[in-house]
Amino acid sequence: MRILQLHCDSIEYTPKKKEIKSAEENVSTETTRLEELVVAFVAVEKDDDSSIAQDAISQIKNSMEKIGCKKLLLYPYAHLSSNLAPPSLAMSLLKEMESLASGLDVSHSPFGWTKSYKVHVKGHPLAESSKVITKKENIPSDETESTDEELTSEALKSESKIKSFWYIMSTDGTMTPMSEFNFSNHEKLEILSKYESAKKRSVDEPPPHVALMKKMAIADYEPASDAGNMRFFPNGRLIKSLIEQYVTSRVKEYGGYEVETPIMYDSHHPSMVSYFNRFPARQYNIDSEGKKLFLRFAACFGQFLMANDFQLSYKNLPYRLYELTRYSFRREQSGELVGLRRLRAFTMPDCHAFCKDLEQSIEEIKIRFDLSQSVLKDLGIEESDYEMAIRFTEEFYNENKKPIQELVKKLGKPVLIEMWKERFFYFVLKWEFNFIDNLGKASALSTDQIDVENGSRYGIEFVDENNVKKNPIILHNSPSGAIERIIFVLLEKAAFDIKQGRKPQFPLWLSPTQVRIVPLKDEFFDICNSLANKISSHNIRVDIDDRNESIGKRIRDAEKEWIRYIIVIGEKEANSDNLSIRDRQAGNVRELSFDDFIKEFEEQTTGKPQTGLNMPRLLSRRPQLMV
Repeated sequence: MRILQLHCDSIEYTPKKKEIKSAEENVSTETTRLEELVVAFVAVEKDDDSSIAQDAISQIKNSMEKIGCKKLLLYPYAHLSSNLAPPSLAMSLLKEMESLASGLDVSHSPFGWTKSYKVHVKGHPLAESSKVITKKENIPSDETESTDEELTSEALKSESKIKSFWYIMSTDGTMTPMSEFNFSNHEKLEILSKYESAKKRSVDEPPPHVALMKKMAIADYEPASDAGNMRFFPNGRLIKSLIEQYVTSRVKEYGGYEVETPIMYDSHHPSMVSYFNRFPARQYNIDSEGKKLFLRFAACFGQFLMANDFQLSYKNLPYRLYELTRYSFRREQSGELVGLRRLRAFTMPDCHAFCKDLEQSIEEIKIRFDLSQSVLKDLGIEESDYEMAIRFTEEFYNENKKPIQELVKKLGKPVLIEMWKERFFYFVLKWEFNFIDNLGKASALSTDQIDVENGSRYGIEFVDENNVKKNPIILHNSPSGAIERIIFVLLEKAAFDIKQGRKPQFPLWLSPTQVRIVPLKDEFFDICNSLANKISSHNIRVDIDDRNESIGKRIRDAEKEWIRYIIVIGEKEANSDNLSIRDRQAGNVRELSFDDFIKEFEEQTTGKPQTGLNMPRLLSRRPQLMV
């Protein structure tokens, strides 16, 4: 059985004529309209039976409960399959599904009739899903109820059984049980603490950035792909590319050596089998020419296999390998997937440092901590935007209290502590910066880990001062976290600004259009074009609104696109040596010489990557994006 399930604002359908001899009788040909419901388009296939019908309605009811909907329309839809059951069986099973839908307001559209229909689907992450239900597996394709053991590592199973002890560490190093800490001046830390200790990652409604990412033509869901795989429009690709370039340049300045590794690996490779069961992630599996492959969920094993081929001395350490993974793949649960916050395919800057001992790794982690804070700040994310969590084993804490306390003191505010009595994973310590969004959900950005296992697992060796071979300790750092998540944070911050009555804005260096020129009349177009050429020669993204619209509408549209600088060219401006600049951030109009404007601009973007427009310069040449 195949099911396409849609959460809808409304559906209208009109029966036209019988399509098969055994079609349902006594059918009205009037239009039926239903509102606020789930529509299940159902194709019954050969070999389906009562158990399939029971499983199908059970899964539909479970998913409807998650979205809080009680009205269901079963819509026979043969177009979902080429392996259809005989009409008599299909009608029988559909009737059985309807009878089993207890607790729901259920109806069905006529079986065996051609129908015209109009459907309006809601725009949240759980509004659309598909299911394939068979007697052999009884596993839906959208994974909501999936029990595929092959996709679950031992570490992932262990994660759900971990007993955690939660504390708050203050800047003086004292540890207070989370339940006893006074959060009165630490609202975001309290949200993080409750979110992490509850370990509930699913979302009940789309956060504000989802609407903004569509409105600003940055990204959208891709219905032709798996959930959690996004499409990025020209604006989004430009922003994403600039962030990628910036983070990469900062890691290379720090001393990371950039490499590239495959995106798929043999799951039967000895090091892979062992690593699976130490890393808590769900992976995508692929069968190819008798091999069981999987798509990487991090750059770790690619870099570790590479490091295995190096002849290392203690003099080489710490040695740092870096890759910007486009993409890493994790089969996150469908209820957790929402906008750019949590994806199944994402871009992760991943830097591993191979250190000779724990002492060196602790010194290195301090450097990477500073790097991460600096990177986030330059991306437009301030210290007040995130809270810190540190996770470690009790043994590691007892032996290394001072460096942990130093990190907290360096941050300058209390942090959440998760302590384990025993080690479940390959690391003994992990810290992360967590952003709290507008729905009170936490999302990790920068992170680092002290890995004490994988040097040995992957046979990575170095020769120490006494000419003895040893395995390095490995640090796993992403100074920014996933690139897509950075865009999510910037959009969530913009949504908060809107809520507070402030104008939303990207950092100037990330704005898809930095300057817009608006000619008052067509006769000023050549002057505008010459000015645009002059501005763009300074690596500034400038476009021209040459549309046949009123000046007021064109300025409003520029405001809606969060464009920082707007330059209107009329008779007065065409004959002036200065530019009349409307500054969105300052909220005023200023007269500036060209040189002064360029100087002001460059002061705000110095040290950041530059690129040209990713759209036609003239707005009249741009296609309208239907989102």
